[in-house]
Amino acid sequence: MTSCFRRLTTGPTPPSGPAQSRQRSTADILSLPLKRISINQQPGILLRSSRQHSRSFIIEAVEPGDRSGGGNEAEKAGPCACLVGDQTVGGVVESIDRTVEINGKRTISGSDSRSKEDRAVEVAVAAAVTVVLGVGNRVLYKLALLPLKHYPFFLAQLATFGYVIVYFTILHIRHRAGIVTDEMLSMPKAPYILVGLLEALGAATGMAAGAILSGASIPILSQTFLVWQILLSTIFLGRRYKVNQLLGCFLVAVGVIITVASGPSAGSLREAGIFWSLLMMFSFFLQAADTVLKEVIFSDAAKQLKGGSVDLFVINSYGSAFQALFVCLLLPFMSKLWGIPFSQLPNYLKDGAVCFLNIGSLSSGCDGAPLLPLLFVIVNMGFNISLLHLLKISSAVVSSLASTFSVPIAVYVFTLPLPYLGVASSLPTGFVAGAIVLVLGLLIYAWTPSRKWCRLDFWSQIIIGKRRRRRMLTLSL
Repeated sequence: MTSCFRRLTTGPTPPSGPAQSRQRSTADILSLPLKRISINQQPGILLRSSRQHSRSFIIEAVEPGDRSGGGNEAEKAGPCACLVGDQTVGGVVESIDRTVEINGKRTISGSDSRSKEDRAVEVAVAAAVTVVLGVGNRVLYKLALLPLKHYPFFLAQLATFGYVIVYFTILHIRHRAGIVTDEMLSMPKAPYILVGLLEALGAATGMAAGAILSGASIPILSQTFLVWQILLSTIFLGRRYKVNQLLGCFLVAVGVIITVASGPSAGSLREAGIFWSLLMMFSFFLQAADTVLKEVIFSDAAKQLKGGSVDLFVINSYGSAFQALFVCLLLPFMSKLWGIPFSQLPNYLKDGAVCFLNIGSLSSGCDGAPLLPLLFVIVNMGFNISLLHLLKISSAVVSSLASTFSVPIAVYVFTLPLPYLGVASSLPTGFVAGAIVLVLGLLIYAWTPSRKWCRLDFWSQIIIGKRRRRRMLTLSL
């Protein structure tokens, strides 16, 4: 480790030459508050970089009038110069993460640690909101189908085309307010077209398989969504996952499967056949590709906007618009999946609208409309926005884990006496065991190893000898 000793000046100082008037890069600025200590030894501050082979900086603080060396201190300091009076730090300071040692006490840079803590809190709050809205989305979907039990295809199209109107209205308001800029709106639309295509195909294949599959089979097969996301994130985003993260994702999927498969309809997966199960898994592959593509859009937008971030409603608005376009193109195919002849589709949609509005003689048996369907559409919209926000600040896998965690909670909510449902369903026998495994998986995924092990590869801890491991740990500190 290379050390250098420099004298520093605190407080305002007059300019001592043209060299001090040069523009300094903001990346080279360091503010160090001076605290007087009544001790015999000379006060000093030692800066140590957290990287290997870094330099140490011993800083001597002196008063403005005590410049014994005279002249331009910044010019004399050399390549590892530190000048507190001018708030200049030499170019050897590379890392933002710094350990500052003042009179033998080591502290981590406050701004950096606070930013990490704030980001962790933001992700945790966003994940909790996503879980709550995910539970409400699943429960309200079941409740919304009670008055529209004969018109589920109408409810799906109401959500699809209703989102386009609502999202573009919000986008217009945010653009007028200056939140959405012209640069965001002028971004290439090709990724949004692909988003709409993936969402439309995912919905179509999911409907086709869902018409055959029933009971616990769909939540069980939905756990492949997490597997697809990990695989696609590794291929297209170059992301590498730690062993504890992979193990945590596996336990989360196992916990959901145990929770749902122990119910009374657990045998429906075997009865449906392999083709429809594979088709349902393919629909979740399309949905996983959609989320990974949105993460790529956020990453590319940060480059195109020079560090800025694209607004959520830009992606939601254009993605929903192109999804509605492709749904229109696939409408003959999708209506057939629901058992509705295409020639009878206009009458079907008309009767569905009458039942949704709960007016006229055809509205018998539509109790709960339009309140329950509207609540579902609103909560589903909020769930999609929160899921995209969580994806923006974290990753596709984290958003998938938050969505997956809502499954067993929704299973438990259905055991409560909810309105319009009548007799509540019984709790599956393996619910507690599955919930324990799921929570354990989340804890393992979120677990962060201690700092001294973070710099070692997992397999190195197993293969290398004890002496070699101790040496590597010493170098990593």
